[in-house]
Amino acid sequence: MPLSPPPHGQALYAGLEMGGTKCVCALGTGPDDLHAQRQFATTTPVDTLAQASTFFAPHRPAIVALGIAAFGPLDPDPHSPAFGSITSTPKPGWAHTDVVGSLQRALHLPVAFDTDVNAAVLAEQRWGAAQGLETVLYLTVGTGIGGGALINGRLLHGFLHPEMGHIRLPHDKHIDPFPGMCPYHGDCLEGLASGPALAARWGQAADTLPADHPAWELQTRYLALALVTYICTLAPQRIIVGGGVMHQAHLFPRLRYEIQRLLADYLQVPALRGELHDYIVPPSLGDQAGVLGAIALAQGDALRS
Repeated sequence: MPLSPPPHGQALYAGLEMGGTKCVCALGTGPDDLHAQRQFATTTPVDTLAQASTFFAPHRPAIVALGIAAFGPLDPDPHSPAFGSITSTPKPGWAHTDVVGSLQRALHLPVAFDTDVNAAVLAEQRWGAAQGLETVLYLTVGTGIGGGALINGRLLHGFLHPEMGHIRLPHDKHIDPFPGMCPYHGDCLEGLASGPALAARWGQAADTLPADHPAWELQTRYLALALVTYICTLAPQRIIVGGGVMHQAHLFPRLRYEIQRLLADYLQVPALRGELHDYIVPPSLGDQAGVLGAIALAQGDALRS
């Protein structure tokens, strides 16, 4: 069902989710108030940013602020000379693209900018599976692997944003001789467990692999090793796992079981008791988490202005 156009005169927030394969634009104030949403392929920077500008421009007078939730690595520091840029991404043609500057020049709007996964965890805390929680992790497993975190109610940043998809894992090459496919690290988490890694290792796309395929035991092992590392490091109150690969619902019970096995009852806290049904969860906002997170970023930018 198509979304309705924005009501005349209503103040709106603009959200742009820039993924590695697709972009989503929307106007609104939250999941129950989205208008005129549009999706298109992420191609070249010039074409992609022009399509986003064209979508938002007719609504410019009603837009309070624009939030951009983008693939990375990127520079989210407003005090940095490179703020608003994609930096060392392996995506061809996108390294050092000034995303914020391009859209500000076209639209003349305040812009908030962060990673797609940081935005997704923000959206899930505001409207979804993390409501009422202050320390939450969001991991997406799809074309790439990325993680975002809220720590004590604030998005996690240091000299950069989290790069959870590029941690190094134990890799037994006798069991799994696949060398990995990250262009920087080879067999980091993303190189071993992203959707393209699954397709390259097994010769077919993840969504065509049956539930009893040996791929899933290995996939569960790698994801559980990563999540146990994050649990021990950040102590999140809940972990949300999204992305296209996680549309395989059978992965969730496997993952919960393996996480408990690896933790070995070391962390004796209520959140980690039982079968972890309420601890390792899918995003309740589904595939809308990214663009809603972009709108949440825009709302935060407007509040600061």
